[in-house]
This record gives sequence, structure tokens and C-alpha cells, in this order.
Amino acid sequence: MKPTEIIPLFDSFLVERHLHLEAVLIGGAALALQGVIARETRDCDILEPELPLDILEAARSFAQDISGQGGILRDDWLNNGPAQLASILPDGWRTRIQVAYKGRAIALWSPGRMDFLLTKLFALCDRGLDLNDCLALKPTKEELSGAAGWIVQQDMNPEWPTHVHATLADLGRRCGHGV
Repeated sequence: MKPTEIIPLFDSFLVERHLHLEAVLIGGAALALQGVIARETRDCDILEPELPLDILEAARSFAQDISGQGGILRDDWLNNGPAQLASILPDGWRTRIQVAYKGRAIALWSPGRMDFLLTKLFALCDRGLDLNDCLALKPTKEELSGAAGWIVQQDMNPEWPTHVHATLADLGRRCGHGV
């Protein structure tokens, strides 16, 4: 799905049903809405609040409508999958949110740059799937260095710190920050 196309359509869908959604969005959908990436994403990851039942039902119904028109949209395309990140992000992250999308029925925010970057770098170290998004964010050498300490604290595996530093060093090289 292309968030820049789907979210405005879902906004209209919610307007027709007199529903409203305000949420903090992370992941590829947030990057796409902010113009950082242009790729398709599988879903829209809502960090908070917990999505209410009426919105989840509307999202499923919307997905069925899109699929009925020949599009492909998973029933769980709108979800709280990464919600646990809200409790581990650095203090004050909610004060640094920025607008990602503002429609008639939908208002989406995303974490500020460094908080957002932390989520993507953590995902890169944890899952190894977010390299292109991390490259698109173009982290500076200072941002990578500042992120390392926080990411290291997110896993107690004794090999985790070495893995984190190696992953961030590789990303730094790919970003042109030297060896």
C-alpha cells in the first residue's frame, strides 16, 4: 500500500462514517507521509493510543472495500503492533511529535527526528530489516553515536552491545561517515 494514497482515502471513509482518528504513527507509513521514502508499506503502525474498536472495524471494512476494487490491503493494515515502544522511548518524546498527516477525520503525528531515528535504528539492530529506511533518514555521525547507548540498553543479551556497535558502524560507513 502507498500511505500517501491510502490515508487520504481512509480519511474520506472515516468522514462518511462520522469517525475520527488521532494517533502517533511510526514506521514506513510515517516516513512515506513525511516524504522521506516513496516505497509501499505493509501497514500503518500506530504507536499510541490503543486503536478503538470502531476504528479497527472501519479499517477492516475499508480494507475489504479496497480489495473489492482490485487493490490489496490487509485486514490488519492499521494496527498497534509497535505500541510497546511508547514505554521505552526517551522521556519527553511526546513533547517532540510532529505532524505527519492532517485530514478532515484523521490527524497523525510521528515522533520527532531523533526519537523516530531511535525506533528505526533499534529495528535495524533487532530485525535487520530497516536498512533502506535508515539510509533514507541519513543519520549523522553524531546521531548514530548518540543513539548507540539507548539501543544497547534495549536488550540484555551479552552480545547485543557488540552487535549494535557493528550495525551502527556499518550504517555509518554506508552513510559516508568513514570507517
